[in-house]
Amino acid sequence: MKNALKTGIAAIALAASLATTAFAADFDVNVTSTDLALRGVDPVSYFTQGEPQQGDVNISAVHNGAVYRFTSEETKAQFEAEPEKYAPQYGGYCAFGLANGFKFDGDPDVWRIVDDRLYLNLSPAVSEIWQKDIPGYIETAENLWTDVKDADPADLNP
Repeated sequence: MKNALKTGIAAIALAASLATTAFAADFDVNVTSTDLALRGVDPVSYFTQGEPQQGDVNISAVHNGAVYRFTSEETKAQFEAEPEKYAPQYGGYCAFGLANGFKFDGDPDVWRIVDDRLYLNLSPAVSEIWQKDIPGYIETAENLWTDVKDADPADLNP
């Protein structure tokens, strides 16, 4: 009985590690420790509902190693058809932070859609600064993104 229990626990641990490896997001996507993007918010909801809506744990998809949750099978299908349209820019890192060469957490509740692209910021105070020159900050962030995209945030952040 003891050996069967040990074997079962080992099998579960192996399955969990394989599942984690299969999903493991790289540094180009801001995720939780379980590879959850947008803290579980449905990325399509920003565009269709005009505000973030918490996704259902039972309706998810993986894109770039990150797990996205959705409010319905319909929004999941929309995302899967055009993930680049709905996924947040800069992998969900703070748009203002990126414009300054840093990868700070993007808060799914501090967002703005600009030219049909979703941008997150670290906080309402940071968003206020970002909004003073959105086109300029986006241009700067776009230029920097290629260089910092694959970098560990800890190597960039002060």
